[in-house]
Amino acid sequence: MSEVIFEVKNLQKWFPVKRSLGQLLRGQRTWVRAVDGVSFQIKKGEIFGLIGESGCGKTTTGKLIMKLMDPTGGQMLYRGQDVTHLSPEALQAYKREVQMIFQDPYASMNPRFRIREVLTEPLVIHRLGGNEQEKLALAADALTKVKLTPPSDFLDRFSHMLSGGQRQRVATARTLILSPRFIVADEPVSMVDLSTRAELLHMMKEIQQDLDLTYLYITHDLSTARYFTDRIAVMYLGRIVEMGPAGELIDHPLHPYTRALIAAVPEPVPGRVNVIKEIPIKGEIPSAAQIPAGCRFHPRCLFATDECRNLPEPELVQAEPEHLVACRRYKEL
Repeated sequence: MSEVIFEVKNLQKWFPVKRSLGQLLRGQRTWVRAVDGVSFQIKKGEIFGLIGESGCGKTTTGKLIMKLMDPTGGQMLYRGQDVTHLSPEALQAYKREVQMIFQDPYASMNPRFRIREVLTEPLVIHRLGGNEQEKLALAADALTKVKLTPPSDFLDRFSHMLSGGQRQRVATARTLILSPRFIVADEPVSMVDLSTRAELLHMMKEIQQDLDLTYLYITHDLSTARYFTDRIAVMYLGRIVEMGPAGELIDHPLHPYTRALIAAVPEPVPGRVNVIKEIPIKGEIPSAAQIPAGCRFHPRCLFATDECRNLPEPELVQAEPEHLVACRRYKEL
């Protein structure tokens, strides 16, 4: 059995909502439950996908893992050690091994820095790499790993002198320069064009295999998740509603929300344009400050019954080997 490199147990993150005068006088407080009881394990060498529509809490989950914010509740374990709350010294050691590729390569780099400074900044922060020449050698090696060669052509450029794909490769190189073991990739190809997307994902998979890395891949794009990931967890309104091997989950979805996500993926039809499919879902996603009673998906579900509305929220249960679903009616559907 593979080693579990990262595990979250009942992870929660609630944000307070600005109160009205009436709420202030009554002492009331409303909370946005961005992450609401999420649990999963990521095995060593695995690419674990976290997918869902905007606002479902997947990026907040990534930020909690990166310790960019503290959880409201729950527990996080990295290689068996509790990392939910860390001292400043332990946090710095943790961030050397757990790194993040941010979604927007245009905003995640200082426009006043040359690429050499972008890449060597993590080495300066973590007091690694020796003298200036040794740091530059590490920067050049990182650029080589992400296929920006020769490195000398890029080290003295500014970020605005690069294409979107090249910027994302530099962002990936900055992540790799600390030799991490676990990488949180937050929609790393959403800001580049389609022709570059597959190329970047192929490069990231090669790096993952060569360096024995583990990825948490956050995306809303099911097509790239199927190509890139080993297992997928589907999030809806702060909770995981389905989880399983990538091929199995996409070929045989069990939860109505997963089915709706798959149905929304456009399919090219020869000889026809603007093909609009009927999506098996209704309405808009509810506010995370007012989670519906019962199954939180029932206001949008075409198959919801009184049982779905009135009984307590369904828990993840094993429907097939390694395939979990949080739906009472999945057998009928």
